[in-house]
Amino acid sequence: MNKLEQLYEGKAKKVFKTDDADYYVVEYKDDATAFNGEKKGSIHDKGVVNNKMSALLFNMLEEKGIPTHFEKLLSEREQYVKAVTILPLEVIVRNVAAGSLAKRLGLEEGVVMKETVLEFCYKNDELGDPMINEYHIYAMSFATPDQVEKIKVMSLKINDLLVEFFKNHGLKLIDFKLEFGLFKGEVILADEISPDTCRLWDMETNKKMDKDRFRRDLGDVEETYQEVLSRIQG
Repeated sequence: MNKLEQLYEGKAKKVFKTDDADYYVVEYKDDATAFNGEKKGSIHDKGVVNNKMSALLFNMLEEKGIPTHFEKLLSEREQYVKAVTILPLEVIVRNVAAGSLAKRLGLEEGVVMKETVLEFCYKNDELGDPMINEYHIYAMSFATPDQVEKIKVMSLKINDLLVEFFKNHGLKLIDFKLEFGLFKGEVILADEISPDTCRLWDMETNKKMDKDRFRRDLGDVEETYQEVLSRIQG
């Protein structure tokens, strides 16, 4: 495997071609953004934490029957992944009211949902990733009904698996973001699972253990990222 030219650079990762058209190299960065890019900064070794944590969780999900883009770790910041075509959707899975959901519905943060909430957003930085529904998805041909059904089923199963996993490591999974892509026509999980994409609270104290420490200037950002990784590594 040879790492070739850069294909893409986003807020948190770079993607490179390889000499195999079916695979890419993803490099995780330390750059941090919040509020649709309005707040910018850097979190020391965030890329290392997110790379290792995503690899661990993707491996766990694969073992439980969830197809993912992950193939193997290459280094502390790089991983080898399937060359998926990302669907222009972000799926937000919510177990507890927090963040934008709490603001929109006038709920106190920490209110447990009576059932898991799935939200779809159109993946478009310029528009601020607006929330959409299935009618928008089909009208704009972002995904087919069959693909959306697979995404919903997989998202709920991923939630069940992650809730239990994090609980076993002293963490509550409040909400998280997923992205999916197509690989040889099949819908598979892509992107990352990390403190950047998950809201995690300490099981005993409700201390925020995720990017909200950066968003809300709560301090101990680097230390918290490292603690989350340390916990899940056992």
